[in-house]
Amino acid sequence: MSKLASAYGLKPRLAIILAIATFATSLLTTACQETTPPKTQTSSTDGNASPATSGGSDGLKLGTLTPSTGDLASIGQAFPPAVKLAVEQVNACGGVNGKPVTLVVEDDQTDPNAGAAGMTKLAEVDKVAGVVGSFASSVSTAALPIAVRNKVMMISPGSTSPVFTEQAKKGGFQGFWARTAPPDTYQARALAKLASEKGFKRVATAVINNDYGVGFEREFTTAFEKLGGTVVNKDKPTRYDPKATTFDTEAASAFSGKPEAVAAVLYAETGSLLLKAAYQQGLAEGVTVMLTDGVYSPDFPEQVGKTGDGKYLLGGAIGTVPGANGKGLEEFTKTWKEKTNKEVTAYVPHSYDAAALLMLAAEAAKSNTGEGIKSKIREVSASPGTEVTDLCQAMELVRKGEDINYQGASGNVDIDENGDVIGDYDTWAVETDGKLKVTGKVSPET
Repeated sequence: MSKLASAYGLKPRLAIILAIATFATSLLTTACQETTPPKTQTSSTDGNASPATSGGSDGLKLGTLTPSTGDLASIGQAFPPAVKLAVEQVNACGGVNGKPVTLVVEDDQTDPNAGAAGMTKLAEVDKVAGVVGSFASSVSTAALPIAVRNKVMMISPGSTSPVFTEQAKKGGFQGFWARTAPPDTYQARALAKLASEKGFKRVATAVINNDYGVGFEREFTTAFEKLGGTVVNKDKPTRYDPKATTFDTEAASAFSGKPEAVAAVLYAETGSLLLKAAYQQGLAEGVTVMLTDGVYSPDFPEQVGKTGDGKYLLGGAIGTVPGANGKGLEEFTKTWKEKTNKEVTAYVPHSYDAAALLMLAAEAAKSNTGEGIKSKIREVSASPGTEVTDLCQAMELVRKGEDINYQGASGNVDIDENGDVIGDYDTWAVETDGKLKVTGKVSPET
């Protein structure tokens, strides 16, 4: 250090600062040298990444940004295989614009920071034109500005916060945003309608403190009050931190006030801890738990746990989830089971349809860019045009220059000017053996 000071005629303190800066610069240089862009990868049927067959430098490149780990992993692990299925089908019948489509899979970890990093990689390193994702509304909120800045078309299979509609109306996304699942403006009304149909007059809310939870809570409260109900904790709503590790206080807050039911808008991993705390404290006895899409997973009752005599704590809980009722659902379900040997779970059809729309729009635009996809996304998803459910048939019609109205597995996927679709909702219940059962449908109209 004294030699450095002598060489530059510096005082010792300044020499120390210069040495630290030089060392930091060398580390940064080394780090940059070690972050060589990875080879393009495509998802395998289990959601992991594997080498892709390249479509050439000018072929369409898509990405997924969905949760394979973290709070929503139990639902999100099935999304990349659904996207891959669509890509494989299109590649088998000619690809997009004469080239095979390649797919890059990124795990957003159900974390906004990881999601932003993943979108940065997809947009700026992998140079994708479109992304299926994210699932968590908070992650999509973090990733969207990066997608828009890089002109990447983003279609979420399940980010349902009403905030996106509000921002789209203000021109915030420049058209680079859409979703194949309806916004919670509608699901909140559907859950309120279900609560009213069950005869509940006094309901409390407990929600994850992010765009998804808070947006849902507000819409639910408004809808339930219009139906003559009372939200007992309206003035002091229970909103839990997704990074918390204990939830005793939140459980006590939500289940106090003698509600007949608690509308719990949760993510699976942390939500299970909150509900378990409520049951362990004896707070949930005689209270119906009402759940939503964020925990609609066969694993969730097991996560919440059982009583000492082996009964599932969640037995009797009810909920809502965006339904899949598209004209293409039957054929998709058959193909999905053949390919994966698994049942179709929540948002899997929505993921498939998101990928289908990205590829159809690119073909219609004769362009493998995000701007090209954006310009045709509504055109291929809605009337006028020939209604078509088979993806390869749809691609063939588009190649011939014909107008199509793609009918998806999740629904009609008629995307409006705000990037939204209007769906309907399945009602479901947790049976005594812990299995989830679809019990009917409920309209969001109040």
